[in-house]
Order: sequence, then C-alpha cells, then structure tokens
Amino acid sequence: MKFNKAAAMSAIALASVLALTACSGDGGAKSSGTPAASTSDAAVDYSSLSGTITAGGSSAQANVQQAWTTAFQAQASNVKINYDKSQGSGGGVTNWLNGSYDFAGTDAALSADQFSQAKQTCGPDGGVDIPVYLSGVSIVYKLDGVKKLNLDAKTIASIFSGKITSWNDPAIAALNKGATLPSTPISVVHRSDGSGTTANFTTYLHQQQPSIWTWDAGTTWPNNVGSGQQGGSGVVNTVEAGNGTIGYADQSSIGDATAASVEVGDTGKFVDYSEAAATESLTQSGTIAPQGAGDLTVTIDTTKINNAKAYPIPLLSYDVLCKTFKDSAQGKLTAAYLGFIVSKTGQQIGAKNAGAAPLPESFLSKAAKTLASVK
Repeated sequence: MKFNKAAAMSAIALASVLALTACSGDGGAKSSGTPAASTSDAAVDYSSLSGTITAGGSSAQANVQQAWTTAFQAQASNVKINYDKSQGSGGGVTNWLNGSYDFAGTDAALSADQFSQAKQTCGPDGGVDIPVYLSGVSIVYKLDGVKKLNLDAKTIASIFSGKITSWNDPAIAALNKGATLPSTPISVVHRSDGSGTTANFTTYLHQQQPSIWTWDAGTTWPNNVGSGQQGGSGVVNTVEAGNGTIGYADQSSIGDATAASVEVGDTGKFVDYSEAAATESLTQSGTIAPQGAGDLTVTIDTTKINNAKAYPIPLLSYDVLCKTFKDSAQGKLTAAYLGFIVSKTGQQIGAKNAGAAPLPESFLSKAAKTLASVK
C-alpha cells in the first residue's frame, strides 16, 4: 500500500474529526504542559509542542509512520519528525543504541543483549519496547499464468530452505488441485539487511516446521538459498520483475504484487491477509513477556493460531526508546508522539492509511502507561 497525498488528507481529516468529536463531549481541551499518552479519544492539545524527533528503522513501518507523522503534525505544527526507513530494523536499533535516534522502529523486540546495551545508551533505567504496528508477512510470488496459489507451512519452509526447487513439485500441486503449474524453477528472494520482517517470518517457519527449517529465528537470513535484496520494497520489486520468483514482505509494502493464501495450521483452511485476521492472530498467539519494568516485549507462538479467522503469519512491530532521556524535554516530546500512535485515533489512522491492523486494547493501555512514565 502506497501512502499518497489523498491518504495524507484523509489522515488529517480523521485526526481532526476524532479530536473535534472528543472536544464536543468534554467542553474542549485544556493545555497543561506536555500531553500525556492515552488510548482514549479524549482531545489532546498538541499545539504547544515544538522540536524535532529523529528516528528510523523498520521499513515495514514506512507507510504507517508517514500517516502518523502527517496526522500528528497537523495538530502539532511546530514539531518536525524525521523517520529514515532505509535503515531497516537492524540499522534502526544500531543507530538508536549509538544515540543517533530518539526512537527506533523494529519488527523484532530488542534481544537480551540489546536490552542490556540500552543501559549504556539511556542510563540505568534502560530502554523499552512499545508495540505500535500490527500487520502480516505476505508470501509474494510471480508465476506467469498462476493468479491463485495456496501454500502451507511445510511447503513454504521447503521452498525457502531450498528443498523444493520447481513450481510443479508434487507438494505444491497437492495444495492447488486443478491449477496448471509450470516446471519453472523457483527463485527465492529474501532480505539482505538486518530485518525484523525476517525475524517474524523465520519465527513462523521454525515454530511450524522445525525439522525442515532447522535455523533459529533471527533478523539475518540464515542460508544461501536465493538472492538477497535491501528492504521490503527491494524484495517485492525483485519478485515482480521476474517469473517463478517468490519472497516475503510486510503486507503494507506489497502494493499490487500477488500474495499466496496460507493454511492455518493443518486445518485445510487457506487464509488471505486482512486487518481483522491479523488482530485475531495476535490475540491468539501473543503474550506480553516484559524484559524489564515497563517493557512490552511480546512472545508470539504461531502454533496457537488455529482457526480461519486468523492470518497465520503475524508481524508485530515496535518502537523502542529510552525510559529516561538525557534531555527530558526531548523525552516528553518523543513520548507524546508515540502516545498519539498508540491512541485509538492513531491506530485508526494506521488502519485507514497503511492497512495496519489495530492492536488489542490491552496492548494499547499498557503502552500508554509506559509512555506516560518516560522522562
């Protein structure tokens, strides 16, 4: 999904309408310093804020960050937000740990080692992972003459591990009865950069098919099957430019590329991505497992996803920031922006303009509480 001028205007309009609706219910908002993070639609006066927020990382968040930035700046005209999507999750976290970013977008929570390193960046209070964006990992392909494709976890793992190498393999044919599958060789495309999308995808592969996908989940592609490309857009563009190609990317970045339907467990039900299906997926599979006070790392167990209401490959993305900033004003400014993101308004803007799936309310309320404590 591309974020464009029309979407920008929609984001501004939605933010304004929701704010005005909230104002009519409480007699109008009153400014009292830096706004507190909130998941409610109560009007918040951002007009007193000023400054620049520097961030970057997850390319999966690129479209949604643009939508959030546009809507936020419509209410906080003296705030500038720079989000560099070219870094990917790995580069974003590295730059944040180096002190270059106020927050980093990452599709994988901080590792235990990174969480420990954050104490050197932030001081003894360290950093926190805040879930902000929910989507799904889409399996995109380009195969002349084949516009509909069903795949299950075993077949996906076999393709991306190099065990299935042609499109007319019996395992693929068994899932697509009646389809004419050519003998075209399969060309796998994966991320070359450190990628949280890779982490989400390899988590799914390892949990679902550990005997085939023997590598641990991680942000780095673990084998030499196929070709590596920078960013989700690099993967999608390469898949689209070829024939017999297959890759993986965040749903929001696939544009007009064709995505396979993926089987939920062994139910025989093949599901396409939808926002509702992604939210249901996280509800079934996600458990908050804090690495420290206020942290909201989520453990996802895809084996718990067991019905056709859920999309089987969820992608949960975080923004990570310090609990205590060296400049308290910068900390409050950053927390105000992220508080807007995890508000109901922010989540609706993400859904309307970037195809994001709304996070469960229980996640949002915890995120708001953590952000309110940032100083």
